[in-house]
Amino acid sequence: MASQSTLLGAAGEYHVMSELLRRGFIAALAPVGVPNADIVVTDIDSSRLCSIQVKTRRAIGSDGGWHMKAKHEGISSDRLFYCFVDFGRDLQSSPVVHVLPSLVVAKVLAEAHRKWLSIPGKRGQPHKDSVMRRLIPDYSGVFGADDSRYSKGWLDPYLNAWHFLGLAPAAVEQPAEVL
Repeated sequence: MASQSTLLGAAGEYHVMSELLRRGFIAALAPVGVPNADIVVTDIDSSRLCSIQVKTRRAIGSDGGWHMKAKHEGISSDRLFYCFVDFGRDLQSSPVVHVLPSLVVAKVLAEAHRKWLSIPGKRGQPHKDSVMRRLIPDYSGVFGADDSRYSKGWLDPYLNAWHFLGLAPAAVEQPAEVL
């Protein structure tokens, strides 16, 4: 039986695929096991190609973020993007998608992790390094309130930012309204 996280991940991938196809892009799931890509996308002329890795969450947990790993600090390409999907609290919630270049994700994860390691824990102890990382919508708890680099709202420019893919969408014919 599939786990809840496996089903949630698949739902995120299919949601992103649906959004890409609705926008007139040609998109397909990458074969299972392909490193760094869940979806392969091209424009209608097949003149530009990019890969997407999808990270999916529900609105549980306190930081509103997505699980990542240390390896994501080193994965960057001008044609690789991440789609961070948040399905919200329940089935009535509308999904939210942030589209980020992998170069941005790698930079944010590396900077935030270095900063986190440099500050003491709640009881003054040093933080222990691990492979786990979090991409979160507000890093002010890590960088401090005076540092606005990745404070609340830093993800806003990436909300539904499909244009970052650099693909020319096809004209998608809309059905006539039914009376």
